[in-house]
Amino acid sequence: MSEIPQQLRYSDSHEWILDHGDGTVTIGITDHAQQALGDVVFVELPEVGATLSIGEEFGVVESVKAASDLYAPLSGEVLEVNDTLEDQPEQLNDSPYGDAWLLKLKVEDTNAIGELLDATAYAELIENE
Repeated sequence: MSEIPQQLRYSDSHEWILDHGDGTVTIGITDHAQQALGDVVFVELPEVGATLSIGEEFGVVESVKAASDLYAPLSGEVLEVNDTLEDQPEQLNDSPYGDAWLLKLKVEDTNAIGELLDATAYAELIENE
Protein backbone atom coordinates (compact mmCIF):
# COMPACT_ATOMS: atom_id res chain seq x y z
CA MET A 1 0.00 0.00 0.00
CA SER A 2 1.30 3.44 -0.94
CA GLU A 3 1.82 6.18 1.60
CA ILE A 4 -0.63 9.06 1.02
CA PRO A 5 -0.08 12.01 3.40
CA GLN A 6 -3.38 13.69 4.32
CA GLN A 7 -2.09 17.28 4.23
CA LEU A 8 -1.10 17.15 0.53
CA ARG A 9 -3.11 17.56 -2.67
CA TYR A 10 -2.59 15.27 -5.65
CA SER A 11 -2.84 15.23 -9.43
CA ASP A 12 -4.18 12.34 -11.48
CA SER A 13 -0.70 12.12 -13.05
CA HIS A 14 0.75 11.22 -9.60
CA GLU A 15 2.35 14.48 -8.51
CA TRP A 16 1.84 15.70 -4.95
CA ILE A 17 1.40 19.36 -4.04
CA LEU A 18 2.15 21.03 -0.70
CA ASP A 19 0.39 24.40 -0.39
CA HIS A 20 2.48 26.83 1.67
CA GLY A 21 -0.49 29.23 1.99
CA ASP A 22 1.45 32.17 0.52
CA GLY A 23 0.83 31.56 -3.18
CA THR A 24 3.68 29.06 -3.45
CA VAL A 25 3.66 25.27 -3.53
CA THR A 26 6.18 22.46 -3.49
CA ILE A 27 5.66 19.65 -6.02
CA GLY A 28 6.98 16.08 -6.02
CA ILE A 29 6.00 12.61 -7.20
CA THR A 30 3.94 10.30 -5.04
CA ASP A 31 5.03 7.14 -3.30
CA HIS A 32 2.77 5.22 -5.69
CA ALA A 33 4.57 6.76 -8.69
CA GLN A 34 8.06 5.95 -7.42
CA GLN A 35 7.00 2.37 -6.63
CA ALA A 36 5.59 1.93 -10.15
CA LEU A 37 8.77 3.33 -11.69
CA GLY A 38 11.21 1.20 -9.71
CA ASP A 39 14.81 2.32 -9.20
CA VAL A 40 15.11 5.94 -10.41
CA VAL A 41 18.36 6.65 -12.27
CA PHE A 42 17.80 10.11 -13.85
CA VAL A 43 15.66 13.21 -13.26
CA GLU A 44 15.26 16.16 -15.65
CA LEU A 45 13.66 19.33 -14.26
CA PRO A 46 12.88 22.77 -15.74
CA GLU A 47 14.98 25.89 -15.29
CA VAL A 48 14.26 28.37 -12.50
CA GLY A 49 12.11 31.13 -13.99
CA ALA A 50 10.31 28.82 -16.42
CA THR A 51 6.56 29.32 -16.70
CA LEU A 52 4.42 26.19 -16.50
CA SER A 53 0.80 25.66 -17.52
CA ILE A 54 -1.54 23.08 -16.01
CA GLY A 55 -1.06 19.75 -17.75
CA GLU A 56 2.18 20.81 -19.45
CA GLU A 57 5.12 18.41 -19.41
CA PHE A 58 7.85 19.92 -17.23
CA GLY A 59 10.36 17.12 -16.83
CA VAL A 60 11.19 13.44 -16.94
CA VAL A 61 11.94 10.74 -14.40
CA GLU A 62 13.79 7.71 -15.74
CA SER A 63 14.13 4.40 -13.97
CA VAL A 64 15.69 1.07 -14.83
CA LYS A 65 12.21 0.05 -16.09
CA ALA A 66 10.84 3.11 -17.90
CA ALA A 67 10.83 6.86 -18.46
CA SER A 68 7.87 8.86 -17.21
CA ASP A 69 6.95 12.43 -18.04
CA LEU A 70 6.14 14.88 -15.26
CA TYR A 71 3.10 17.12 -15.70
CA ALA A 72 2.42 20.48 -14.07
CA PRO A 73 -0.53 20.18 -11.68
CA LEU A 74 -0.77 23.99 -11.52
CA SER A 75 0.22 26.99 -13.63
CA GLY A 76 2.93 29.31 -12.41
CA GLU A 77 6.59 30.28 -12.33
CA VAL A 78 9.33 27.91 -11.19
CA LEU A 79 11.01 29.50 -8.15
CA GLU A 80 13.40 26.68 -7.26
CA VAL A 81 14.32 23.17 -8.43
CA ASN A 82 15.81 20.39 -6.34
CA ASP A 83 19.31 20.24 -7.89
CA THR A 84 20.27 17.43 -5.51
CA LEU A 85 18.25 15.03 -7.68
CA GLU A 86 20.69 15.53 -10.56
CA ASP A 87 23.41 13.71 -8.64
CA GLN A 88 21.16 11.61 -6.39
CA PRO A 89 18.02 10.66 -8.37
CA GLU A 90 17.57 7.59 -6.15
CA GLN A 91 16.30 9.96 -3.43
CA LEU A 92 12.94 9.79 -5.23
CA ASN A 93 12.72 6.16 -4.14
CA ASP A 94 13.97 6.82 -0.61
CA SER A 95 12.06 9.98 0.30
CA PRO A 96 9.35 10.94 -2.23
CA TYR A 97 7.59 13.22 0.29
CA GLY A 98 10.72 14.58 1.95
CA ASP A 99 14.15 15.35 0.52
CA ALA A 100 13.14 14.39 -3.02
CA TRP A 101 10.71 17.22 -3.78
CA LEU A 102 11.00 18.33 -7.42
CA LEU A 103 10.30 22.05 -7.57
CA LYS A 104 8.76 25.07 -5.93
CA LEU A 105 6.22 27.07 -7.89
CA LYS A 106 4.66 30.54 -7.55
CA VAL A 107 1.08 29.67 -8.41
CA GLU A 108 -0.79 31.76 -10.96
CA ASP A 109 -4.28 30.93 -9.59
CA THR A 110 -4.37 29.71 -5.99
CA ASN A 111 -8.03 28.64 -6.41
CA ALA A 112 -6.76 25.85 -8.68
CA ILE A 113 -5.10 24.20 -5.66
CA GLY A 114 -8.55 23.37 -4.27
CA GLU A 115 -9.46 21.62 -7.52
CA LEU A 116 -6.72 19.01 -7.03
CA LEU A 117 -7.42 15.63 -5.46
CA ASP A 118 -7.38 15.26 -1.70
CA ALA A 119 -5.81 12.18 -0.09
CA THR A 120 -9.07 10.19 -0.13
CA ALA A 121 -9.76 10.89 -3.81
CA TYR A 122 -6.14 10.07 -4.71
CA ALA A 123 -6.36 6.75 -2.81
CA GLU A 124 -9.49 5.90 -4.82
CA LEU A 125 -7.71 6.83 -8.06
CA ILE A 126 -4.77 4.48 -7.49
CA GLU A 127 -7.05 1.73 -6.21
CA ASN A 128 -8.96 1.84 -9.51
CA GLU A 129 -5.88 1.83 -11.76
